[in-house]
Amino acid sequence: MGNSELKKKTTVSLFWSFLDKFGEQALNFVSIFILMNIVSTTDYGLIGSLGVFTAVLPLFVDSGFGRALLNRKKVTPLEYNSMFYFNFGVSVILYLLIFLLIPYISDLFNTPREVLVPVARVLFLGLIINALGLIHRTILIKKADFKGMTKVNLTALTIANIVAIIMALKGFGVWALVAQILLLAILRTILLWFYSTWKPMLAFSLGVLKDFFAFSNKLLLASLISAITNNIYPSIIAVFYPMSQVAFYDRAKKYEDIPFNVLSNTYRSVSMLILSEINDQKERMKRVVRKMMKSIAFLSFPIAAILILIAEPVFYLFFREKWLASVPYFQILTLAGMLAPFAFILNESFVAKEKSKFFLGIEIVKSVILIALIFVFFPKGITGLAVSWVVYTVLTLVLSLILSKKLIYYSLLDFLKDVAPYFFAALVSMAVGYAATIKIANDLFFILTGSVVTGLSYLLICRMLKLEMAKEIKNWWVTRRK
Repeated sequence: MGNSELKKKTTVSLFWSFLDKFGEQALNFVSIFILMNIVSTTDYGLIGSLGVFTAVLPLFVDSGFGRALLNRKKVTPLEYNSMFYFNFGVSVILYLLIFLLIPYISDLFNTPREVLVPVARVLFLGLIINALGLIHRTILIKKADFKGMTKVNLTALTIANIVAIIMALKGFGVWALVAQILLLAILRTILLWFYSTWKPMLAFSLGVLKDFFAFSNKLLLASLISAITNNIYPSIIAVFYPMSQVAFYDRAKKYEDIPFNVLSNTYRSVSMLILSEINDQKERMKRVVRKMMKSIAFLSFPIAAILILIAEPVFYLFFREKWLASVPYFQILTLAGMLAPFAFILNESFVAKEKSKFFLGIEIVKSVILIALIFVFFPKGITGLAVSWVVYTVLTLVLSLILSKKLIYYSLLDFLKDVAPYFFAALVSMAVGYAATIKIANDLFFILTGSVVTGLSYLLICRMLKLEMAKEIKNWWVTRRK
């Protein structure tokens, strides 16, 4: 694929992937805004405490085969069918396992069995339902049909959110949250089957699975470690604190994740496709990664600056005093969130080069680092855990950059050169925004003024420093007006 064709494919894919992720997070923001004002903190805590299981179990279902299929240039019908039946079979086994174990997990969380057990047993039916659509989703991504993915995801999410809000208003509590998650899985799977032309046949081969597992086994283990570390905090909190405290931390993490997940998932969806096509061209791969890092920095740092500045008035305006305890956690976790998209791109470069041992090695070291940090910071309470997550994110990003130098010649120094100017611009712009809002008492006016002043200051500083991404936006705007 030539440079111009690759650039066009990247641009179109980025647009639809961003629209998908942005639309998904926007819909989630609206639904969460309504639901958090209706559903109790304890009910949210119940769902949050199960977060590590909802994150880890789907990885066993996929087992890294989805990523392996994307890496392979040509995939046969037998390979697709073998993966489909494997996904479905594993999902059934895992559901039966969690069905039997959930009473004992409930005891660990000091929660009455009659409260958590029925919720979990219904919630995890989504594991089986999602498994039925994994291959259809993989095929759409492999075709770079992000437009189709956007239609499927946003349609399913809209309907699921509406139903959840209606149920919450009628007093269903935690079951409104369960219905939202389960209905999203059902609708998305049905729509994927209707939208995709692929249908399973009666064909299966263990040999195919063994062939793919040689690549996917390390990727699976790495993904499992990553999922556990990324979602373990609410479960730890559930063991030692009331469910309301789980909810305060979990909601802070979920809201902090919204903008940075849009960035991470947008670039990740496109990078897993683009980087796989140029995985044998180190210099070209380095240029692509470098460009992605700059564009992420251009967006991620000012978003973080604005979120930290307006956090308290936003929580008070939208969720009132009920959720104000989440604000300190939110502000601390935002510092980690703004760095997360960079790590996603580096990880995708390792996978694209089919160096799954790099990915696995990083995740093993990261898990050791996290365990050590938890022991060090846990005596400081939940705030200490939030700080430990920031330290963990910084250390693991540095580790990924050290390894990326060996693989694609992209070093820690390259990274600092690429992103430091944007970080400086965001820091100065936040200071300007703080000065402009320090005497404003009205929450809405504070939010609007802080966001606009910080954003405009950032763009102005980027223009003054003649940063690359500011130039590209200016060129894009000039070209668009012609």
